Amino acid sequence: MKKFIVAAVAFGLATTALAQDYTSYSDEALARELAQRADTTMIAMVPMRDGVGLATNIYLPKGTRGPLPTILWKTPYNELSYKAATSRRALEAVKRGYAFIVQNERGRYYSEGEYEILGHPATDGYDTLDWIAKQPWSNGKVGTLGCSSSAEWQLQLAAQNHPAHKAMIPMASGAGIGKVGPFQEQGNWYTGGVPRTLFFVWLYGVDNPLRPQVPSELDQEMRSRLVQYNDLAAKKPEVKWPKQIATLPVDKILTSMGEPPATFERFIARTPADPAWRKGGLYHDDMGWGVPALWFNSWYDVSIGPNMALFNHARAVKSDAEASAHQYAVIAPNPHCQFNKLGPDYSSGDRKLGDASFDVDGQVYGFFDRWLKGDTKAFPDSTPAVRYFAMGENHWKADSQWPPKAAKTVRMYLRSSGAANSVYGDGKLLRDAPPAVEAPDRYSYDPMNPTQTIGGGDCCNGGLVTAGAFDQRVIEARNDVLVYTSEPLTEPMEVSGFVNAVLKISSDAKDTDFAVKLVDVAPDGTAYILGDTILRARYRDGFDRPVMMEKDRVYTIRPSPITTSNTFQPGHRIRVEVTSSNFPKFVRNLNTGGDNERETKWVVARNAVHHAGDDASYIELPVVQ
Repeated sequence: MKKFIVAAVAFGLATTALAQDYTSYSDEALARELAQRADTTMIAMVPMRDGVGLATNIYLPKGTRGPLPTILWKTPYNELSYKAATSRRALEAVKRGYAFIVQNERGRYYSEGEYEILGHPATDGYDTLDWIAKQPWSNGKVGTLGCSSSAEWQLQLAAQNHPAHKAMIPMASGAGIGKVGPFQEQGNWYTGGVPRTLFFVWLYGVDNPLRPQVPSELDQEMRSRLVQYNDLAAKKPEVKWPKQIATLPVDKILTSMGEPPATFERFIARTPADPAWRKGGLYHDDMGWGVPALWFNSWYDVSIGPNMALFNHARAVKSDAEASAHQYAVIAPNPHCQFNKLGPDYSSGDRKLGDASFDVDGQVYGFFDRWLKGDTKAFPDSTPAVRYFAMGENHWKADSQWPPKAAKTVRMYLRSSGAANSVYGDGKLLRDAPPAVEAPDRYSYDPMNPTQTIGGGDCCNGGLVTAGAFDQRVIEARNDVLVYTSEPLTEPMEVSGFVNAVLKISSDAKDTDFAVKLVDVAPDGTAYILGDTILRARYRDGFDRPVMMEKDRVYTIRPSPITTSNTFQPGHRIRVEVTSSNFPKFVRNLNTGGDNERETKWVVARNAVHHAGDDASYIELPVVQ
């Protein structure tokens, strides 16, 4: 029994005695509880080095003036008015003896200045830490916390190694990453040089260059009162995104609705290697790392690959040896930021995954107690560096690294007699290398009839795509989708790590895309997507060297890795799909070789995947022995 309890604590499964479930509280009950437990200052204006004030809420444990450790939650969203979620976070923090700070990025709601994605972490983030450390109630130790936008700004701040920045818990932070390892997604704007549409939708809701602003001379007391009945939140016209996302040219998707030009138009004009990406708040892997971190990531999030590559980078860079030695990752099967929904009888999309319970709050506050209060027992050094949910087996595992130490590369080849089109074709996934002669698989890709996105990793897209493990059989029935399937397995095979695809391709078009999926096929035929990737062929030699294709010449492409953990059970089969679109998740390639996001004309591309002799196509699976 004692052994089980120790294991449960290590995995974060034990229930924390201090945990309080505020989810059932009404807004009125939350407000009363917060008033009883916290001394609250609303909309204090924290000065930045250029004189801009950032709107900030300060929650202190009732009657306590310090010294207190501080948790900082920085956000572009409307969280400084009386919101239930913000109140719950503040209550949990003050109850545990923390000051809790919520701050809006510049240019958002009551914060002054001009908005920019990620909110200037190297300057505004640094200045906020300076301000906190100087407050009479502060013990000089700050932990940063947040999910999605509230996590992404933390990454570049970690490179600054501010003396007060003692710990960080970034959840689903991929859009804060510029380039790391094999991933050059520039904040998830691209995958393999193909623009993702989620930011088109997100920016419509968040970017608001015509926003109302409060007069700068308004004092804090009046701002605090004003926020109770006017939160400055814009209400934009509703958009039918399934129709709007198909607009051509792509760079007119927002302005065609009457939106003024803003961030979207600047970003869509950039290539993946544009130097302008270096001028914002993104983290790149030539930067150092200075903060112990507890990473929360998800198999079905938009950027699980870059997130795990950054985790590895933070461990390896050693610009701050203590920080690199204390990096911990938790990878769960949930979609973007839905860590609070992990529990028994958990499902992702169409797939039942069993008990995925994880005590997120217990781990969060254990980590902060270690680094902000000095309680080494709260989060001991014996905590595994990586805790991950193995789908298929449907339970949590632990390891000292990612990929797991016991993972060995297993190569499987894409094979057919030239007719792998659709699930009804003859495509096979075999360990045997192909012979010197084997007919390639050919298909036609029409940008006006693209392959539809169903599931996988995504977020924040106005309902265009629902993330998760959804059945791919509708897609696999298409003739423009090549399907390669293994024989049923006779014993379990755990695949955990980075899955690499190497394809030999050709086309009669100057440029086109190649999209790859990894799928777990159940005995009844259900085809659960595990992950996907894509590459624009012009970037096959590097994002800084776009080169068009010559008609029917064979090229090698290496899309960025698929990142997952899945145990293929006996009777299940491993499947790889290859096609040339994954829409609306990714922008369609119009196949002309021109300036794709500024074009309205298209051509049909006749594409091929080769798999014979020196032109073998294959995937490399990290199989845990």
